[in-house]
Amino acid sequence: MTKKQTILIIDDNAEVRLSARFFLSNFGFEVIEADSPVTGLALLETAVVNLVLLDMNFSLDTTSGEEGLYCLRKIMAFNEHLLVVAITAWSSADLVVKALKAGAQDFIEKPWNNQRLLQVIKQCLKVEELQKQNQKLQQTNEAEIEEQLMIVAHSPAMKTLIGQLDEVAQTKATILLTGENGTGKSTLVHYIHHKYNQRSKHDQPNSSGLVSVNMGAIPGDLFESEMFGHTKGAFTGAHQTRIGRFELAESGTLFLDEVANIPLASQGKLLRVLESGEYEPVGSSITQKANVRLISATNANFKDLFDQGLFRQDLYFRLNTIELTIPALRERVADIPELAEIMLTKLCLQYDKPLMSLLPCAIKRLCRYDFPGNLRELSHILERVVLMHKEVAIKAENLMLNDNYQQDDINNERSTIQSINKEQGLSLMTIEAAERLLIDLALSQCHGQTHEAAALLGLSKSAIYRRLEKYKISAKDYLKVLS
Repeated sequence: MTKKQTILIIDDNAEVRLSARFFLSNFGFEVIEADSPVTGLALLETAVVNLVLLDMNFSLDTTSGEEGLYCLRKIMAFNEHLLVVAITAWSSADLVVKALKAGAQDFIEKPWNNQRLLQVIKQCLKVEELQKQNQKLQQTNEAEIEEQLMIVAHSPAMKTLIGQLDEVAQTKATILLTGENGTGKSTLVHYIHHKYNQRSKHDQPNSSGLVSVNMGAIPGDLFESEMFGHTKGAFTGAHQTRIGRFELAESGTLFLDEVANIPLASQGKLLRVLESGEYEPVGSSITQKANVRLISATNANFKDLFDQGLFRQDLYFRLNTIELTIPALRERVADIPELAEIMLTKLCLQYDKPLMSLLPCAIKRLCRYDFPGNLRELSHILERVVLMHKEVAIKAENLMLNDNYQQDDINNERSTIQSINKEQGLSLMTIEAAERLLIDLALSQCHGQTHEAAALLGLSKSAIYRRLEKYKISAKDYLKVLS
């Protein structure tokens, strides 16, 4: 059931209040009355009001509207967002202007036309609702953008990089991002663009968005058309005028992904724009000015490209005013646990699966993996887990990582046992004694959490409980020691 909207009418004429209450009640409004500004202001402190109908002339001053203006200013001081419609029998252009400047949404003369009154009230309430919805949508979008652009940076390598990005994002300098495939270069471009827009939105309220171009996907003969646009009839098949990427990104950010894949013949055309800031659409003689913030990215080795004559050094120097290298995932091990949990949660939501979590043994396994495919590979590994497994607690073996790296894990575990042997001076022991020692180590590492210790040891829950009973081990003892 829709909650009734409340209208407060402030007027010293009882008949006017009664007439308004009867009429508006027929249209589902709750109407409360006040016979003076003092009474009306007191009601606003105790009642939830959506709109105020405010008479501008009261018994103390029946023509100037000063008493009503005083009340209007008090209402605005109390709640500047409250809707107020001014009403009076002594209207004048000067009073209308003063009321609107003081915060009134609209103005109605007495005696009013009922349909006009209803129209004004509904219109004011509708505009307010749209403004609220727009504000909520804007806040939601901003929150979503912030969440999407949240960069995990616990590792020293990423902390350094984010510090550099925050610094250069304050400028319009041309940036070149380098690094292996799958390191998240595109996400960082969005991060830079968002940070720059936050800083400059007051200076450039009409700033554009982010336009991305995969340079490796543009055929050489279509480079100019794609980047600079063309006029209708400029060449065979040009049936209509096309806007190029530079114009689309006007006052915004133009992101050239895989920039090293630009054909050599087209590189000079891009160089000219970067040097002069000017270009012409294909088929046009009118020179246009480029006004974009340029960011490029590649995983290529430019030295090799120079040696092979595949990339112009002068273009490279134009692109890399600031060059930043994105660290590979194996260089930011401290970030892996949080990155994995974030990705896993998003994938569970995407595929409408119960929320899963990674057991310590699975996180440990991920942290030891080399990730040749970086973030992209991590996402694919977790996506496979979400699709293939029903268990909500993900074990190390559920990750199905390459056997070569599993052998590394075995070697690491062997080294760990050997180091324990050396530190504690342990000699060769029975299987039962070794099993008892491993259970003890696992419970200590997992802070007495039996199911996590079981996963770490590769045992089922029932199997570890049988061993706890066999060796008279209580998991609570480990909790007490830690607390």
